[in-house]
Parts: sequence; structure tokens; C-alpha cells
Amino acid sequence: MRQRIFLWIEDYLFYPNTFQRIISFFLLPFSLIYLIIILLRRGFSRPISFNVPVISIGNLIVGGSGKTPLTIALAKNYENVCVILRGYGRQSKGLFIISRNGKILEDIKTSGDEAMLLAKTLSRATIIVSENRVDAIKKAQELGCKIVFLDDGFSKYNINKFDILIRPKDEPTNIFCLPSGGYREPKMFYTFAQIQLQEGKGFKRFVSYSLNEKRVNVLPHKLLLLTAISKPKRLLDYLPKNVKMEAFEDHHIFTKDDIDKIKNEYAEYAIITTRKDFVKLQQFDLEDIYLMDLELEIDYEKVDFKPLDDYINSYKG
Repeated sequence: MRQRIFLWIEDYLFYPNTFQRIISFFLLPFSLIYLIIILLRRGFSRPISFNVPVISIGNLIVGGSGKTPLTIALAKNYENVCVILRGYGRQSKGLFIISRNGKILEDIKTSGDEAMLLAKTLSRATIIVSENRVDAIKKAQELGCKIVFLDDGFSKYNINKFDILIRPKDEPTNIFCLPSGGYREPKMFYTFAQIQLQEGKGFKRFVSYSLNEKRVNVLPHKLLLLTAISKPKRLLDYLPKNVKMEAFEDHHIFTKDDIDKIKNEYAEYAIITTRKDFVKLQQFDLEDIYLMDLELEIDYEKVDFKPLDDYINSYKG
């Protein structure tokens, strides 16, 4: 039942049917209030400047559209990098240094799934989680970091930064802001970004599969996709047509109860998941989990990154 509700809400926000459009229409007055608040926040914010370049990787819609893979693809090209994120789904509050120069200092309960994935993937970077991004940037400076990446930082209007926005591969048919639609900021805000990237135009995704860290080319016939990411149905495009799916809400913390139910119901099925989910599933007795490795390749011929280089270079010397 929970999965059906979760997927229904996802369809309502992005690709509504006729009934869902009617609901969306009746909620428009609330979206108007939300829009006014967003415009006031942006208009009255006074951005703070720092002595390090701050690069925000964000999107305008609710949920994921490739922010973490893009952050990884860009951050790995630089030295003395810090990635700062809120740490959704973590069981901690406040500022924590999850990893420093690649050395992991905290567990997944403290970090949350995305921060731990970043810590394990970016072996030379420093990862910080904090609700207060200004405090986190100051901490990054104290630690000697020379470049800061903000994961999901577009709406932080109080920070002077370089904004990169990701557009979804398929633009939502519902163009309204919350709660009538899935946009967190008006669609016209794309014009405020220094760089826009769209899947299929500015970057491509490459998906491979592995088992026990060894690449595999053929997946089992009976396969269960177990995931807790935003818009989980997008993963089905990269899997066989007969795959089953158990999807939880984004950043869901898996419990022993969840896993026991899945093991009982899908006893004959092999499990496949993402690396973001795997960092939370490792604690359970699940053998032979297949991993989807979603890598992102930027098309530097189609996207002009010179403004980003100029921005970073302006802090040197």
C-alpha cells in the first residue's frame, strides 16, 4: 500500500492523469502563496561571499535528477575539494565531518546515504553534512579546502555561489510549484543558473552491473529492484522488463522488518539495488546483491564550462 501511495504522488507531481490534474487545479491558491514566499525570500536575501569558490549543483524539481553523480563527476577533477550537503535521512543533527581527505570519520546513521556514497566515491575529498550551509562553508575553509561544492544548494539565496542546474531528461507535464506540482522554484528560475545541463544533451548516463565488485553482463531471470530513491521508476529503463520492484520513499532507512518481509516474499529472487541504497543495506544479511552502477559522462563539446573555470580561477593568486 505504501509503495502505491508513494508512486501515485510521484505521478501526480510530474505526469498527472486527468483526476490528478483536477486535484492540482484546486491546490493552485496554495501554490500561489508558496510562490510569493519563494520570490520574497530571493528578493530580500543578501548573499554572503567567501574566500573560496562555492559551486552549487541543484535542480528545480522535487527529488533527484542526477545531482550526486554530477557532483562526483565534477569534484573528482579538482584538489582540496569539500562537498557540503544537508544529509537527508541521517539520524543526526548539526554539523559533522563525514570524511576528511578520503578518510571516513562517521557511520551511515550520522551521515545519511548520499553523504556516505560521496565519502566512499570521492577518495580525496572532504564531505560535510550540515543544515546550516554557511557554517559548513566556514568549516571547510578552516580545514584548508580550496573549492566547495554544495549538493542541492540552488535555493540557498543567502550564499554567493556559481549555480549549475540540472534539467530532467523528460520535462514534467505538470509545470506548477508545490503543492500543485513538482517544482520547488518556478521554472523561469532556470535563467538564473550560470550553467544548465540536461540529460541527453549535456550529459549521458551509463549503467553497468556488478556482483561482489565484479562486473557482470547477464542478470538473473528472477530479479527484484530494491530501492529508496526519488523517482524509482526511472531505474526500470535500465533493467529487464520482467523485473519486480519494491520502492520506498527517498532516503528511507531500511529496517530489519523491511528486509525480513522482502526476503520472505521474494525468496526466489535475486536483489539488485543502487550504490546509494547499498550503503544502507550492507548491515543486513543479504547475500549476492547485484549493484547498478550509474555513471555520468559530461559532453564538454555541447556544454561550455569556461564560465566555471573562470569563476574558480578568479579565486587564485
